[in-house]
Amino acid sequence: MSNAPIWIKDPLAILAEGAERGVVVQDGRIVELVPAGAEPATPGAVTYDASAHVVIPGLINTHHHFYQTLTRALPAAMDRELFPWLKALYPIWAKLTPEALDAAVTVAMAELMLSGCTTTTDHHYVFPAGLEDAVGIEVAAAKRLGIRVLLTRGSMNLSERDGGLPPDSVVQDEDTILADSERVVAKYHERGPDAMVQIALAPCSPFSVTGSLMQKTAALADKLDLRLHTHLAETEDENRFCEAMFGCRPLDYLEQNGWLGPRTWLAHGIFFNADEMKRLGKASTTISHCACSNQLLASGCCPVCEMEEAGVGIGLGVDGSASNDGSNLMQEVRAAFLLQRARYGVGKISHKDALRWATKGSAACVGRPELGEISVGKAADLALFKLDELRFSGAGNPIAALVLCGAHRADRVMVGGRWTVIDGAIPGLDVTGLIRRHSAAASRMQAG
Repeated sequence: MSNAPIWIKDPLAILAEGAERGVVVQDGRIVELVPAGAEPATPGAVTYDASAHVVIPGLINTHHHFYQTLTRALPAAMDRELFPWLKALYPIWAKLTPEALDAAVTVAMAELMLSGCTTTTDHHYVFPAGLEDAVGIEVAAAKRLGIRVLLTRGSMNLSERDGGLPPDSVVQDEDTILADSERVVAKYHERGPDAMVQIALAPCSPFSVTGSLMQKTAALADKLDLRLHTHLAETEDENRFCEAMFGCRPLDYLEQNGWLGPRTWLAHGIFFNADEMKRLGKASTTISHCACSNQLLASGCCPVCEMEEAGVGIGLGVDGSASNDGSNLMQEVRAAFLLQRARYGVGKISHKDALRWATKGSAACVGRPELGEISVGKAADLALFKLDELRFSGAGNPIAALVLCGAHRADRVMVGGRWTVIDGAIPGLDVTGLIRRHSAAASRMQAG
């Protein structure tokens, strides 16, 4: 039996044309936009009064490392650039346990949801002994919370011994990685526009996996019809590493290994030249822009305008909480807006661009065209914000205020037509208990 339709009525503002009186949702979809002066044509709609809310599409996070919530603001890793930062953190991440991971992913997803996020990816690539079922732990937590996820079966098989960065204790061999990739896809991957859990394949980076693993992962993704993800062009160090190790630049290496195509979305994309951007656009490969992480690690700034002019789709990602140090996607929207406004100027970047990257742009990254927009037939994934805090007092444009005044917490969030955040809280989640459990796990990992 279908559920009664819900009319989200008379919003203070809504990021959609022709929906001044709100939207009607039913069976997980947006079934009607209600224009000014009209009533819903859908019979029997239950009303939700949204007169105090700004309604936007649910935000979509395209790059994260959930487990890193356990190593925020870590003294040993502070004030370091990417490669030395990684070397300081890998020995701590090697201590990751199933219990610690469960706490970490719950914290990350809860933080994201409370910021207005309805779909998130995660790039998990650390598999120390005992953590073989990391993806299963993540799936269980996502289902408890009610967030839509694209979880990646990440991998590393190039350790320090082989000329890579990670220690031996967190890498796996190629056969283990490929077999487990097939296992998690068979067990968890859902298909179709209503999917709540999907799996992608994600070798960590060119400096932590072999070319053979890159090639076989791409072939497996093609066989199983999956998306592909990795870090690329994040730092100049990476360019130098690829040129020294492989005799080519990172994008050339990616293409040689069968990765340049519409299945692939890449984290960062800071150091591409003009020709490489054109190649990315032609291949329909997309980029996850991670503004906060890039600023904290002083990696550089993604050239979003040149990218988009070359036909490259841009989404947003919070990146790991060891380089952000948070999982708040609404704050990431503001950070991306400010960073890119400073780079390109007033005439090139507006608050609408940053919101577009976090919604429609991010939907393209995760291969979900039914997400990221408020229009008929799209998924009923919505974020509703109130403007009742001091920071918003006096704001003239409610949608612009979300970005310019620094919105950080959604009042209501809907995923697939179901409320997952109500009155700024996740129903049934014991936040105090979660913080206690998570903090204890972080202390254990960081000790000694």
